[in-house]
Amino acid sequence: MTDAATFHAGLIVIDGLEYSNWSRALFEELRAGGVSAVHATAVYWEDARQTLALLADWNRRFREHGDLIRPAFSAEDIRAAKREGRIAFILGAQNCSPIEQDLGLVEIFRRLGLAVMQLTYNNQSPLGGGCYEAVDSGLTRFGREVLREMNRVGMIADLSHSGEKTTLDAIEHSSRPICISHANPNFFHENIRNKSETVLRALGQSGGMLGFSLYPLHIGGAGRSLEDFTAMVARTADLMGVEHIGIGTDTVRGWPDSVLEWMRSGRWTWSDAKPQWPEWPGWFKSPADFGNLTAALLQRGFQPSDVARIMGDNWLNFFDSGLKAAT
Repeated sequence: MTDAATFHAGLIVIDGLEYSNWSRALFEELRAGGVSAVHATAVYWEDARQTLALLADWNRRFREHGDLIRPAFSAEDIRAAKREGRIAFILGAQNCSPIEQDLGLVEIFRRLGLAVMQLTYNNQSPLGGGCYEAVDSGLTRFGREVLREMNRVGMIADLSHSGEKTTLDAIEHSSRPICISHANPNFFHENIRNKSETVLRALGQSGGMLGFSLYPLHIGGAGRSLEDFTAMVARTADLMGVEHIGIGTDTVRGWPDSVLEWMRSGRWTWSDAKPQWPEWPGWFKSPADFGNLTAALLQRGFQPSDVARIMGDNWLNFFDSGLKAAT
């Protein structure tokens, strides 16, 4: 019988999405959870100049906490981080606002370390329709051009917050597989951010990646059991293929409630709503609990090789090709 803790310690563990107010204590949480790499949101609504400042902040973190963390421009950087006992950070944007409708900024930001970009964040963007829009425009003319440029420079397209038509359009028009870094199937929990079987089947058939979200609103609340979660993973593996699934916790740590309000509203609307961060399930209170996922997948009956895939190897293989510029 596989010892879950020992097995977990040997894995390359990759979280497909986190957004935290990063500190040394939070980096230590990742280390305690055996995490090898994180796709970390650097940008939500910021424009190009503001994005440059955020990337400068990340450069400072890499200098100040270099014993714990390092930047990742490629999958090989993630492998190196595992060997070094450090955590690799792949930086991403949850919206297309950094490129300011300027195609040339895609390559510039990729060279500066922005490796993943969502085409929309809930709302209509210049690139496509968000999942909260009443009418999904699909991928726009500019969206097709940006997607082509992202494919060329090795910037991964993320459709986590996009509408169904826009997501299916992106899968069809992208010359490289796309990802949905943090969402779940709607059959597990019906939520506007979760995805239909049509989308997930197309994603798997195209070589894309789904990162299962642990965010309470995506799983049905803090009371949802770990056994329910792993049953959902098993059903999705049957739907998409086990080689196309991973973890994308959507962990948020260290931010006040006001940041949640800003994430949802940006500066595009006035809202009287005062949202609060939800309670997380007891089996995943923080990334320090990543080992619980490995143990539960083994207990569910997944083969150790498939658990290794789900916990990080699938993301690693996806980054191997997706982060390379076209030749």
